[in-house]
Amino acid sequence: MAQSHDPMAEIRASFFVECEELLESLQDALSAMADGGHDQETINVVFRAIHSIKGGAGAFGLSALVAFAHRFETVMDDVRSGRTEVKPEAIRLFFQAADFLQDHVRAAREGAAEPEGAEEALRALEALTGRSSPDEDAEEFVDFQPMPISLDYVPPTACLAQARLVGFRPTTALYASGNEPFLLLRALSDLGAASVTCDLAGLPALDALAPEQSYLEWEVRLPEETRETEIREVFDFVEDVCELKIGRLNGVEDSAPRVPTARPSEQEALSAPIPLTADPLQPAPASPMETVVGRSLATPPHQEAAATVRVDLNRIDRLVNLVGELVIYQAMLAQSGAKAGLPPNSAVMTGLEAFMMLTRDIQDSVMMIRAQPVKPLFQRMARIVREASGAVGKEVRLKTEGEATEIDKTVIERLADPLTHMIRNAVDHGLEKPAKRIGAGKPAEGVITLSAQHRSGRVVIEVRDDGAGINRPKVREIAVAKGLIPPDMQLTDAEIDNLLFLPGFSTASQISNLSGRGVGMDVVKTAITALGGRIGISSVPGAGTTFSMSLPLTLAVLDGMIVTVAGETLVVPLSSIVETASLSMKDIRALGPETNVIEIRGGLVSLYDLGAELGYRPPKESYDGGIVLLTALEDGSRAALVVDAIHEQRQVVIKGLAQAYGHIPGISAATILGDGQIALILDPPDLVQTASGRTRAPEPNRLALAG
Repeated sequence: MAQSHDPMAEIRASFFVECEELLESLQDALSAMADGGHDQETINVVFRAIHSIKGGAGAFGLSALVAFAHRFETVMDDVRSGRTEVKPEAIRLFFQAADFLQDHVRAAREGAAEPEGAEEALRALEALTGRSSPDEDAEEFVDFQPMPISLDYVPPTACLAQARLVGFRPTTALYASGNEPFLLLRALSDLGAASVTCDLAGLPALDALAPEQSYLEWEVRLPEETRETEIREVFDFVEDVCELKIGRLNGVEDSAPRVPTARPSEQEALSAPIPLTADPLQPAPASPMETVVGRSLATPPHQEAAATVRVDLNRIDRLVNLVGELVIYQAMLAQSGAKAGLPPNSAVMTGLEAFMMLTRDIQDSVMMIRAQPVKPLFQRMARIVREASGAVGKEVRLKTEGEATEIDKTVIERLADPLTHMIRNAVDHGLEKPAKRIGAGKPAEGVITLSAQHRSGRVVIEVRDDGAGINRPKVREIAVAKGLIPPDMQLTDAEIDNLLFLPGFSTASQISNLSGRGVGMDVVKTAITALGGRIGISSVPGAGTTFSMSLPLTLAVLDGMIVTVAGETLVVPLSSIVETASLSMKDIRALGPETNVIEIRGGLVSLYDLGAELGYRPPKESYDGGIVLLTALEDGSRAALVVDAIHEQRQVVIKGLAQAYGHIPGISAATILGDGQIALILDPPDLVQTASGRTRAPEPNRLALAG
């Protein structure tokens, strides 16, 4: 049975996707206002975003969303006209109203109840403008019904000899957003005596007419003294969905045309002094017009918005899986050709090389489709900061860096919960109360910095606060009291900091909405580890604390170096390899009874035997002539990994192991090679962090003494 197709459901879904884009532009503009950007264009972006959401919601009968957006829009209109001053308290309320607007959109999409607290937020917002009642100065909502209009001839109206000339052509998007050209034309007529001509030249025959398309355009002649700024204000919130031309008639008087228009009774019913004519729009040659090109709300002026297409995520996931299989089969063909002894310059091997390059291009393109900037995630965290700071009575500002950093969509979605927990932890535990901050010589307002950047083939996200830092004596005391460590255990500062990640550990003295229930940072660490990531912590007393998360850019494909160790095939991510080198005894230096370092490029680097660290064999007797991979760690240091042989560089498909086996130290995932063999993918930083560093067997006399 064929599935039923509901076009209205698709249009409704598109509306909610558009709402997400409008809410993003709204948050951007409010952030600019919070940073001091009170220019008219920024305020207009806020107004247009709210107005567009209201218009689209009205088309779908979402009355609660329309009512909230209308009252929010009314306040922003007062700000836009200069009747309300933009102050820090006002911006705080604007952010709060924007959060509730987002809740209303989500409730409308999911059919849920209206968000609680929205009415109180609106009343506080309206108090800024002195509006004592939500009904005061409210716009009257009218249920418009289609009305037949006859094109019978009636006497023409006189044309204006000296006039402002306005050309207005709505796009299909204007109607889709719930706007009505008639209301715009009526607003123009309020500026003075207007003569309006409707161009019907683009109107097709009835059987070819598509109701959702835009065919009409209008020419409006206004008194010469009408200011251009007044005209633009009428179209201010629809300029991105229409074409607008403003010029002058230059005193040229047109002959009065024959004017088919509505009958007098129907004209009175329209309640607007706008005579509609059916003559085409024919601007005089001496009347140059300035064209305003429509643009997206989130796109700066003079920058054309990029065309986008919305695709179901399941289709992209299927494409990613197919590309992964394509990579595996390409490797199989290349390996089969090499085993068959085909010469490198043969037609088959040349074709396979071209196939490999094409496969890589396809994989890169598919990964770019899945990659998304972290900006929407960071914007969600801004709301968490506002709500958490209000709950604990602290003044907190969120500062973001690297919002354009791109990461796989799946990683972004699974990162939201742990990042939310970390932000709340920073507000509740990291930052001091305003009075305490002032006493310490700090500003009353605390700052949480959320940053993202690419580093060593991974993305590093940091949550940094300028609070008091970790109270290490208190952390140690709590850990001893909970039986997590023995009382006499000696710990470094870093080891004490890492106690925060133990299950059930919490420094909260009482239970609140934010903390104190024993669900601590161990939940965050578990979630990050499940993503193939790592989390670290650093703190300076009196200066603040930084949580750093290192995550893979994608969960699908990576470039790797194929190596063998003790007969086992392994994959080392190419992004973590700085260089390869051959060892000689003059490069090796002993450090301690069982460890070695190597001297390379004027520095000493720790040496790690992969075979010994992974339990494949004991450390070698000699590493003379061995091969090392020099890898870069996330803290800027380096490590040298000893391998038996390097085979080739290859693109491999990542197959996760965490779901079946949990976290394996030093191993991030597995892959299937071209010959069907399964190879483990190493995680060098994690391997080094948990490594023993043994590259020499204990001396016999030392063992005898120990016995």
